[in-house]
Amino acid sequence: MQVGSVVPDFTLTTYRPTTKDFGEFKLSENMKAGKWSILFFYPADFTFV
Repeated sequence: MQVGSVVPDFTLTTYRPTTKDFGEFKLSENMKAGKWSILFFYPADFTFV
């Protein structure tokens, strides 16, 4: 993927501290609601090589 590419739909299991329970995040539902999403990827543990 490159900057500006369309991200394929995905679902993640998340922890919601407000309800102290697990839930699901689905990208397509977030987009339908008109909400922004920022996807951040990082290498392992931020170790500089």
